[in-house]
Amino acid sequence: MPEPAHSAQRLTALDARPPCLATIEAVVAGERADVTCRGEFDIGAQALQSELYAVLDRSATGVDLDLDGVVFCDCGGLNLLLDLRREALAQGKTVTVQQYSPSVGRLLDLTGARELFVTEDSGNSDAPAAEHAPVPEERSRPTEVDQDLRLEVDQLRRAMRTRPTIDVARGIVMATFGLSAEDAWTVLVAVSQNTNTKLHHLAQDLMGAVHGDQVPKELRQQMAGAVAKVREASAIPSDDVAVGEAEPESQGSPPRPAA
Repeated sequence: MPEPAHSAQRLTALDARPPCLATIEAVVAGERADVTCRGEFDIGAQALQSELYAVLDRSATGVDLDLDGVVFCDCGGLNLLLDLRREALAQGKTVTVQQYSPSVGRLLDLTGARELFVTEDSGNSDAPAAEHAPVPEERSRPTEVDQDLRLEVDQLRRAMRTRPTIDVARGIVMATFGLSAEDAWTVLVAVSQNTNTKLHHLAQDLMGAVHGDQVPKELRQQMAGAVAKVREASAIPSDDVAVGEAEPESQGSPPRPAA
């Protein structure tokens, strides 16, 4: 009798955990490990941490990531990458990003974390040029390592400080406009880019609206336009619709986040 009860408790605990919608494939070749990632890098991807750490342990000098197959990435996924990089530094190794999808690239740009994963040979045309990337000998100098560590600490603090605000803002957009988590994230990123506003500043404005603060007219218009575009994209059976390629529909009186 105690055994069935114990099994039921275990199943309940497992169901409460967010699902992992990402996969990784690792190949250790020479001194480094090549890791191909696919799926959605959100808070559920934390389940991959132990597997990534194991791959890092098997490598001699570090891990090269291919994130081109990551279709969605939020702060949960970014924290997974930052944790892996921090563990690599503790072992005297490195983590680089060889390829990344548009959603990963946008997040790295918005958080300023791109430089933490600079590569000498990236397949992305908008990635930093190879000649600007420090060579291994330069990066091994104490001064360079010290600067690198300070930069990483700053990025980690920024990510941890802004993550709760951004997650709440995404929830506001989901509840206000009836969008999925991925579509709400797309709206936030589009508005951030179109208004040249940092993502965490935009999130703070939306949270202020919940407490009765007035949302600027331009922001309301951009939100309405971005929401209209993701809804239109959801109605069209195509994977090639980009958030920034269509003009917003009638601005009219766009909905505001619920007070």
